[in-house]
Amino acid sequence: MIGEPLVLGIETSCDETGAGIVRGRELLANEVASSMDQHARFGGVVPEVASRAHLEAMVPVLEGAFAKAGVRPADIDAVAVTAGPGLAGTLMVGVAAAKAYAYGLGKPLYGVNHLAAHVAVDQLEHGALPSPCVALLVSGGHSSLLLVRDVTGSVEPLGATIDDAAGEAYDKVARVLGMPFPGGPPIDKAAASGDAAAIRFPRAKYHDGTLDFSFAGLKTAVARWVEAKRDAGEPVPVADVAASFQEAVADVLTRKAIEACRRRDVPDLVIGGGVAANSRLRALAERRCELAGIRLRVPRPGLCTDNGAMVAALGADIVASGRPPSSLGLPADSSLPVTEVLVR
Repeated sequence: MIGEPLVLGIETSCDETGAGIVRGRELLANEVASSMDQHARFGGVVPEVASRAHLEAMVPVLEGAFAKAGVRPADIDAVAVTAGPGLAGTLMVGVAAAKAYAYGLGKPLYGVNHLAAHVAVDQLEHGALPSPCVALLVSGGHSSLLLVRDVTGSVEPLGATIDDAAGEAYDKVARVLGMPFPGGPPIDKAAASGDAAAIRFPRAKYHDGTLDFSFAGLKTAVARWVEAKRDAGEPVPVADVAASFQEAVADVLTRKAIEACRRRDVPDLVIGGGVAANSRLRALAERRCELAGIRLRVPRPGLCTDNGAMVAALGADIVASGRPPSSLGLPADSSLPVTEVLVR
């Protein structure tokens, strides 16, 4: 290998089939196929449906990534794949595909952590990560605060959700309001014309002294408020409910993230995950970080959701660090802890 590593990344932790190709920290291709429409009528992701969709999309997505990058499979230096956490069945599809490419091409295989990859992807837009930095990861399955000293191997959990993740709460509130799945985009859109101060929804664990989150109570409070309006025969102010709910989520997430930076004396905050595309979260984080003297980094929305580029980015960092690759016996681990960045 001469120069920066050319790495293929494969992501199948949930409902997006992603293939990304990077050269060092340069993004060459990021192809994604989503099975979201197939899950919409169920109001959530159905694991078996997602697994079958990955099987159908894998080859076209990979071929599209190579065509977009203008490279041949034989040109790559390594294959990186999400080994966990995620849905067991969907992870197996990606891991099997990555093993096939690695074995067939005679290239090293790296099984990487999905959460660490959400941090690493920011480097494709903003350059090398500060060391250390605090990362706030928010998605349908995760709401976590991490202290990242080295994204290839030193990630310390600071806090996490004790029940629903932020994205999960968005999906459930959207269902209550009659909005489509996934709930993040429609709630964000409706909130733009609403009054965020109209309803004071609860902020669980706001002053409890921990860096953990809880959104189950907020979801229930919204559902009961809406139900009470409907039982009384009154119209539900959807825009105000959406804005007030979104404000509560963004308020808690950003407050805890700033507190994590202060406690660890870390002046850099990175936000990643699908909910990082939310307009209110981005705006409130920017304002609070500016007031606190904290440097904020948030990748563009297309890099926040699950994608292969983030896996390739982390893989390229691991290759450059000289860490040994995974074995071809690499397992898929649905509950892989964030402290395990590389699975051997």
